[in-house]
Amino acid sequence: PSRGFINRYVFPDGGLTGSGDIVRAMEDNGFEVHHHENLRQHYARTTRSWCRNLSANWDKCVVEAGVMTCRVWGLYLAGSSLGFERNEIQLHQVLATRTDGRGSAGYPLRPDFGV
Repeated sequence: PSRGFINRYVFPDGGLTGSGDIVRAMEDNGFEVHHHENLRQHYARTTRSWCRNLSANWDKCVVEAGVMTCRVWGLYLAGSSLGFERNEIQLHQVLATRTDGRGSAGYPLRPDFGV
């Protein structure tokens, strides 16, 4: 049976799951979740940029990874760009800490995320 393009060709050893499953697993394993953000809009732009970069450096990439791998990644990046833009796929970032026995998480009350 087909496992879908991404699972079969892009991440054959991985398993994509929803952010709720990730948060639950983190909490079930003693982590305290502090921040959960959907990066979909950022990744629409990011994957577009990666796609342009792949195209601009196509010959070097083919030498490094082979033409079939480059084609798979080009298709993946182009499709992902559309998926992110249309909200058909999302990418979430979850930040968590392992809180110590005194209740200290070591996480700022108002993180600036380096901005």
